[in-house]
Amino acid sequence: MWRWIKEHIVLFVGLLAMFYMLLPIAVIAIFSFNDPTGRYNFEWVGFTTQYWQDPFGITPLTDSLITSIQLAFLTSIAATALGTLIAIALVRHQFFGRRAANLLIVIPMATPEVVIGASLLSFFLTTGIFKLGFGTLLIAHIMFSISFVVIVVRSRLIGFDRRLEEAAADLGASAFTTFRKVTLPLIAPGVGSAALLSFALSIDDFVISNFNSGATVTFPLYIFGANQRGIPVEVNVIATMLFAVTVIAMLSVIIQQRRAEKMADMRPEEIANKPAVSLPM
Repeated sequence: MWRWIKEHIVLFVGLLAMFYMLLPIAVIAIFSFNDPTGRYNFEWVGFTTQYWQDPFGITPLTDSLITSIQLAFLTSIAATALGTLIAIALVRHQFFGRRAANLLIVIPMATPEVVIGASLLSFFLTTGIFKLGFGTLLIAHIMFSISFVVIVVRSRLIGFDRRLEEAAADLGASAFTTFRKVTLPLIAPGVGSAALLSFALSIDDFVISNFNSGATVTFPLYIFGANQRGIPVEVNVIATMLFAVTVIAMLSVIIQQRRAEKMADMRPEEIANKPAVSLPM
């Protein structure tokens, strides 16, 4: 008996950790089917699908969700583009200050959000260039998301086999064609993961947004305000939807990453047996 327990102790600890992490999400999903009698959705009253039939019926809630999605989408695009270029520069090129840049790029990740939020607010108010609102939120979200993108893409580039690029160059492909046909597809899972990470970081940020939002209300800020008078069940419904979309996106990235790893590990004779693909010049 003890031997069986020792052999499976890692599995039990892993399942316990998973249960601990996913329990709050399960509670949110379960209470999206609750039918509370008052303003507070903290006690199970009865099962209903009423709130799933019209999850966007509360206009301020829907507006805040749209604002958060727009903010996260723009943040994801800008942070992924800038972070990918920075990661390529740090991994592929030697320049003065490269070691310092490698250190400085992780500082925003280690800095408390309250410090970043207060610093950005002071900067915006001192300079007076930007008026607090969607623009300042976008600048703030891009700033703290870039570091995460750089770390994810850089780890992908470090394990990249440069011989594949050299082979494409030997076949006559230009630098841009090599990047578009060889480099980008192989680092795409890392870039995609970084984009999803920056999207997730942006859409649920509260602390930094609370400092720099002005009159703009994002989804987390709306929930914080609604908490004072009772969170509507529609918030549980939308939160469950967001979690489901996140899981689907993560599974897609994992599948694409496995395909890229198979391509990278493919032997020359296997490549030779595959249909020839011409590299446009």
